[in-house]
Amino acid sequence: MISSGDLDFLQDLAGAVVESSRVRQGESIGQFGPNITGKKLIRPGGRNCYPAFWIRDFAMSLESGLISREEQLDALLLTAEHQAIIDWHTPSGSFVPRGAIADHISFDGKPIFFPGTIDDYEGQGGNKWGYLPSLDDHFYFIEMAWHLIIPGNDKRLLELTIKGISLAERLEAAFAVPPTDADGILVCCDEANRGVSFGFSDSITHTGNLLFCSLLRCRAARQLGEIFRVKGDYDKSESYKHIASRISENIPQVFSNADGLLCSSTGKSSQPDVWGSAFAVYSELLLESVSVVVSKALTQALEHGTIAWKGNIRHVPEDADFNAATAWEIASTAKNTYQNGAYWGTATGWVAYAVTQVNEVLAADLIREYIKELREGDFRQGAEFGSPWECIHYDGDYKQNPVYMTSVTCPLIAFRRLYSIRLKILT
Repeated sequence: MISSGDLDFLQDLAGAVVESSRVRQGESIGQFGPNITGKKLIRPGGRNCYPAFWIRDFAMSLESGLISREEQLDALLLTAEHQAIIDWHTPSGSFVPRGAIADHISFDGKPIFFPGTIDDYEGQGGNKWGYLPSLDDHFYFIEMAWHLIIPGNDKRLLELTIKGISLAERLEAAFAVPPTDADGILVCCDEANRGVSFGFSDSITHTGNLLFCSLLRCRAARQLGEIFRVKGDYDKSESYKHIASRISENIPQVFSNADGLLCSSTGKSSQPDVWGSAFAVYSELLLESVSVVVSKALTQALEHGTIAWKGNIRHVPEDADFNAATAWEIASTAKNTYQNGAYWGTATGWVAYAVTQVNEVLAADLIREYIKELREGDFRQGAEFGSPWECIHYDGDYKQNPVYMTSVTCPLIAFRRLYSIRLKILT
């Protein structure tokens, strides 16, 4: 699937990217800074991109093993300190409910709950970015805590109080923020109470039941089940495990598409979702029979050349674009740029893992193409090189944001799992 040499190369590159993403106390990035949060921050990438601490990118990279426990604890406490403790309305008309988790935190310690601005606290929100804060960060906050609590059964951390509120209470408050359907199972929104389903599609308008955020809710419920088991609260543990089971059962009933992929939503921009489908398989959030169907659909799309280029992954299959002018139904960027049709490395590992269940040779080819692009464009070769890029496209050799962290940390995590599985089979 992946050679030990390629895995070592990716490990070294990912380590260099994470180091480039660190912003120590007193440091600035371009015109932003200095960092006066009192914490060493890890932003989404190196060089001058994304000069702030983003919760989701950090959480998505934790399993890489490249972020120390001290850095994890600092990030968890910083996020908790900036959790909304009262309801408030932004001047733009958006609403931040009690328990809300910031989308990102600026170098001067401002919680920014909506995409669209780096550090404009008063100007954040507005119709374009949703009425509610980004919904996914609430579940990534829980994942950050899970990575610290579960490995050592550290229930003391749950009793830690941040500004008078225990971490356990804060986790439950965060879980309750994203709106759900009438049955209280899937994350759901309409135009009036819209929030971003997943930050890697925050420039896209999704409404109805939301696939990716529902998958994150499922995983967070499982994690809370484990967290409250460690705490000794077995009733809550079982309650959250039950929520996770209900979500898993409902996903295929609500989001299944005729081609086997899962749709991104049931309202606006409801096209087949490559990332969401692959993540559902990779995270083992589906019943086995459903996972097989989704994996076969991803394999077929990869064979047809509609979802990958240079080992990077598109959000929507090319043959499922909404029309000739846009990949998604409602997007704020031009077609084949950014989240509206460009190819990203973040999801490569998820797709490779799912395709491996059906066609190992095809998955190995995808991994080789991904590694080849990284070797050729490795940012360590000089300023004119930028891999790993945030996203790329063959139209005009489009590239955006060099030295992007999840473009290597997420695949590294997935490839390690595949490598470990292969070793176990061979031995």
